Amino acid sequence: MKSLKAYEISFFGLKEGIHHFKYEIGNQFFEDFNYDEFLDTNVLVSLEFIKKSTMLELHFTSKGFVNVACDVSNERYDQSISGELNIVVKFGDEFNDDNEEVLIIPHGEHQINVAQFIYEMIVLSVPNKKIHPGIEDGSLHSDIIEKLKELQPNKKKKSNEIDPRWEDLKKLLTDKNT
Repeated sequence: MKSLKAYEISFFGLKEGIHHFKYEIGNQFFEDFNYDEFLDTNVLVSLEFIKKSTMLELHFTSKGFVNVACDVSNERYDQSISGELNIVVKFGDEFNDDNEEVLIIPHGEHQINVAQFIYEMIVLSVPNKKIHPGIEDGSLHSDIIEKLKELQPNKKKKSNEIDPRWEDLKKLLTDKNT
């Protein structure tokens, strides 16, 4: 976790106004969080840090790629991602992060670590269902794809043919009415 010290911003000495920070996120960042879903990572994060007299505003944007496994074929590919996150930091009696958009830190604090916010923004930018682009355009050829096609059910059933299980269920209804 020593490498996450690079994500600490000491706002005590900053003048009021807008400040810009840039972070290049690679594999080591996610290793520090013990997150191993990504084989390779290259994400650029920009932070617009606005210091006001009573609060701080943090506007994060990210753009880049993460190397993930396809949910269908398990083939690795680069998934492009982009994301935004806005956080308002207020000062209060005690630390409170119950609200996703408002963080309350104690009055005596003089720095904030933004690593957790960056981590969450990037992880949540990855789609829930990860599909290799080669599957979508039909250019990916792998043993898994061939086996899935082979095991796919045959849909050449006659439209007027009724499943015998439904016929048995209909008999139950007609037996009840008599």
